Amino acid sequence: MTTGSAAFFDLDRTLMQGSSAWYFGKAAYREGLRPLGALARDAIGALWFRLFGVSDEKSEALRDQILAAVAGTPADAFARMVPGVVEELLPRIRPESQALLDMHAEAGRDIYIISASPVEVVGELAKALDLTGGLGTQSEIVDGVYTGRLAAPFCYGEGKAEVVRKLVADRGYDLSQCYAYADSASDLPIMSLVGHPVAVNPDRSLESVAHRRGWPVVEFNRERKQLVKVGAVAAGAFTSGAVGYGLGRRAGYAAVTQDEERIVRWALARRRAAARR
Repeated sequence: MTTGSAAFFDLDRTLMQGSSAWYFGKAAYREGLRPLGALARDAIGALWFRLFGVSDEKSEALRDQILAAVAGTPADAFARMVPGVVEELLPRIRPESQALLDMHAEAGRDIYIISASPVEVVGELAKALDLTGGLGTQSEIVDGVYTGRLAAPFCYGEGKAEVVRKLVADRGYDLSQCYAYADSASDLPIMSLVGHPVAVNPDRSLESVAHRRGWPVVEFNRERKQLVKVGAVAAGAFTSGAVGYGLGRRAGYAAVTQDEERIVRWALARRRAAARR
């Protein structure tokens, strides 16, 4: 049964630490789909991504790597590889992110992972986490074999927003009641679609936009000793007991929902705990 709202979670550096593509690359190497030299480049790229995020150009290169890695591969062989990838991803789901998933589940919302990673991997990961579904990059399959071409828009940037629009049209969600969690400015198209965007471990560009628009900002990056930051507008609204906080993309003020208050309360508690360390 479809609910009236949904929560969309980016995968890399939001739900989990680092890049899921690295684990896909390892599995592809084990299956003989990717040479050792390429795996070494993947490892360097994964480390860079974990520390600094990814640019549009690097994401396009990742898209090309994924498509090239599966080109000519029978779909059933790829399907056999997916459970091993998911098994490696599950321990890397952040406990803080799991708490947010649990919060939305308790509220009765549908929950989706949305990622540039292959939809086969994202879908199985969502199933393992008992979520509503996974939205990812779809590679074309002809006669049971991957062609190395896309079957749908690359699930990145505006492509993510297009995937969500289609889902919303199919499921009848009220976008004004939906949530989106992401770490990168490349996710602004999907975050701008929903009524409740939340920046998680944001890059500088997204953090700047989030502060200007009054979006909640939470950070639990372990490389920074799990310091937690909350957007100044959202934090001020909560600590002052105000009933609303400014949203730069809306006129005037909007009421803080119970879940937004819980997000801010949770983030402030983590910030106080980090300060005591």
